[in-house]
Amino acid sequence: MEFKGAMGGLYRITEWISRIAFSNILWALCSIPFLFIAVTKMIMLGSGAGGPNEQITLNWVLGILAPFTVFPATAALFTVVRKWVMGNTDVSTFRTFFQGYKENYLKSMLGGGIYTLLTVIMYVDVTVYMTQMANFKIVGILMLVLMIILFVSMFNFFSIVVHYQMTFKEVVTNSILLTIARPIRVFSTLIGAAVLVYIGLRYPVLYAICIPTLVSMLAFFNFYATYNKLQEQVEKKKQEEELAALEAAEKEADDDDDQSEDESDKDLKRI
Repeated sequence: MEFKGAMGGLYRITEWISRIAFSNILWALCSIPFLFIAVTKMIMLGSGAGGPNEQITLNWVLGILAPFTVFPATAALFTVVRKWVMGNTDVSTFRTFFQGYKENYLKSMLGGGIYTLLTVIMYVDVTVYMTQMANFKIVGILMLVLMIILFVSMFNFFSIVVHYQMTFKEVVTNSILLTIARPIRVFSTLIGAAVLVYIGLRYPVLYAICIPTLVSMLAFFNFYATYNKLQEQVEKKKQEEELAALEAAEKEADDDDDQSEDESDKDLKRI
């Protein structure tokens, strides 16, 4: 039964709320080990419980868990929002999520390991150069910029993993290259994500309902817009090349005709 008017609008709104909330719940369930430690860490920080050693231990646990939990779950979430952004909103959220989880687990896990390792290394470098080596602060600033680029490239990483059939090396390489080549789109995603995270901090219940899914939708929307623009540029270049080849062929045919006419004139003169 299809509703029209105000009832139809209300029905579509509730339908989208349920889709987003359900996909968000699936993401949270697959990320439970990481989220449990992260929440524990925040509670300890807020209450002042535990010391520096406990916090460092929790950081290590988070770093170990992230590639095996959050990254595959996020890739699965991007699989779902990819369908929505591309206009296929009638797919089964549950089936699409776990299909994406299974198909992209290895790539997302390996990517998570690399991103986590590089982030830890760069974070340590930034901390050391900015706080303990005053003469090398410029190096610390450079490492901070690289760390930001690395972080925002994760948006492209997940989008490419679910949208293209590429090798793992190609996925990582193109994620970073696309971030550098199209920084405005990627950083607009970062700004939008920051706004959503801020809203989530004001109303924490939204993290359980919609924040991760909305961030994923925003990231893939910007990626897909970039993808379509690049496709248009490729098609335009291809058409220009075909047109140039056609003009060259026509010119060559005209030259051949002129040469044939000249030879015919010479033959007539001889006669």
